[in-house]
Amino acid sequence: MINISDKILSAVEKPTRYTGGEMNSVKKDANSVITRFAFCFPDVYEIGMSHLGMKILYHLLNSLEDVSCERVFTPWPDMQEKMIEHHIPLFSLETKEEVSKFDFVGFTLQYEMSYSNILNMLDLAHIPFLSEERGEEDPFICVGGPCAYNSEMLADFYDFAMLGEGEEIICEVMEAHKAWKNSGKSKKEFLKTIAQIEGIYVPSFYDVTYFEDGRVKSIVPNVPEAKPKIKKRIIKDLDKVFYPDELVVPFGTIVHDRIMLEIFRGCIRGCRFCQAGYIYRPVRQKNADTLLSSAKNLIDSTGYEEMSLSSLSTSDYTHLEEFTEKLTEMTEREKVSLSLPSLRIDNFSIGLMQQVQKIRKSGLTFAPESGSQRLRDVINKGICEEDVVRSADLAFRGGWNNIKLYFMIGLPTETDEDVLAIATLARKVWKTYHEIPKDQRAKNLRITVSVSSFVPKPFTPFQWEKQDKTEEFERKQNLLKKELTDKQISFKWHDSKTSSLEGVFARSDRRLGKVLLAAYQYGCKFDSWDEYFRPDLWQKAFADCGIDPDFYNRRLRSDDEIFPWEHIDIGVSKKFFLSEKQNAYSEQVTPNCREKCAGCGATCFDGGVCYE
Repeated sequence: MINISDKILSAVEKPTRYTGGEMNSVKKDANSVITRFAFCFPDVYEIGMSHLGMKILYHLLNSLEDVSCERVFTPWPDMQEKMIEHHIPLFSLETKEEVSKFDFVGFTLQYEMSYSNILNMLDLAHIPFLSEERGEEDPFICVGGPCAYNSEMLADFYDFAMLGEGEEIICEVMEAHKAWKNSGKSKKEFLKTIAQIEGIYVPSFYDVTYFEDGRVKSIVPNVPEAKPKIKKRIIKDLDKVFYPDELVVPFGTIVHDRIMLEIFRGCIRGCRFCQAGYIYRPVRQKNADTLLSSAKNLIDSTGYEEMSLSSLSTSDYTHLEEFTEKLTEMTEREKVSLSLPSLRIDNFSIGLMQQVQKIRKSGLTFAPESGSQRLRDVINKGICEEDVVRSADLAFRGGWNNIKLYFMIGLPTETDEDVLAIATLARKVWKTYHEIPKDQRAKNLRITVSVSSFVPKPFTPFQWEKQDKTEEFERKQNLLKKELTDKQISFKWHDSKTSSLEGVFARSDRRLGKVLLAAYQYGCKFDSWDEYFRPDLWQKAFADCGIDPDFYNRRLRSDDEIFPWEHIDIGVSKKFFLSEKQNAYSEQVTPNCREKCAGCGATCFDGGVCYE
């Protein structure tokens, strides 16, 4: 156990990031368990502690008698300096144990720009970077999360990935480890054993070859235990799956400091740019009684005064208004405010919003994604301008004065006319407010137009597309800056250099592992934080490794190209994605799953149809 002195903690920003001991945290005696799992989030405490998946798996693993799970986050640079100065290795929050002493060191991959922090954490833990350089005494390094579906850039650094939803697969791995631990067999034999579990991917068990032009030629298993296709895991019945009755309550403030109540997984909509909407298919939702029971338990065990419903599209929950009516009866009685993120503009209900925000009225967020109808049809957004204006009018008449509008630039087939339509739509929302009599609207209007840059992602209809150059993103941003000049409309945009690098990482192959290692050794870490992002060092790493990043994000792929993630099966077929790509170019809208099944293939997981 490592002793972190008060002198060190008093010298760093936010010492509660490193103390542990929060309410509902779990501290087990190492001698009372067989398997110790270090759950690592490759970002700072406030970000990691806001992630629902980590909360679920943390409490799930600790519910197992022979397993302990402890949390590890990336120390902020000031703490890293103190750790290096005082020779303190990376440690867990619960027991302050060295991370290198655990059986498993598991990283959740939520965002590509956190990859350098994985190497940062391994370095601080004194664990060799490369899996081939680690010995029998070193822990297994594993990964999971949405970015694990194409984690080839990290393939040289981790031992295995758990693909899909983790509640069942992680317990199966723990059982396999318990059987293996005293068997005397090698780590490779353990990996061969778990490679036969559905959803487990061991990258060292696959050989990848390339054409001379850099495209992937083949991905072939090199041991009999490795499957040609690794199929993701899903939880079929969310009412029966583990969900914690308590959550760790931080001492300090985190990004999402509230109860998060997961109401369903998946999405019926099929926006063509949205990876999450496809990798979490098919849609499965929880029964209202299950949710109400969870809500009551979490209110009682945490003392939180705010609750948020969690899903990709909250307003698509069946019978949402009836459910929230029952839930608000509970939250009002307990003096807990309730928020509904991820609402759709086309079924926005002011009555619903007024019902759930009786205690505290916050701002509203709408995501038209594009200003023009043509481009909204290209991306299959499924809403029209009238939906946006109507929702804004309802909100303003209902007493809201703070609205955020999310858009994206750089989408396939986009023109300058499409870009400028963002400003036109924002002005129409502004005009809608001013057309309402003053005595029927709130004062101090605030409209925020937030624009991100399109990043083509694997397992979407746009996985074949090229990404705009950095200069082109900036040119389009400047077009909007010149148009959005009203004082009541603020304009925010995402850094285009970060988006460009994210585009490289998203569709990366194994050859980029050496670039990642070089960039980290040059000093890259916390790449998702503007104050630490160093694009110049990444350019140097690419140049020194002889790799052109434009190969990954500046070219169109042919329909028959083999992707680096070709051996991963998420259930949605490549044939469907190609069909949707053609529909995008034809500006054809595909109905949502409840209106008509489009035959994406996700029904293979339950043998039926997603919606009866």
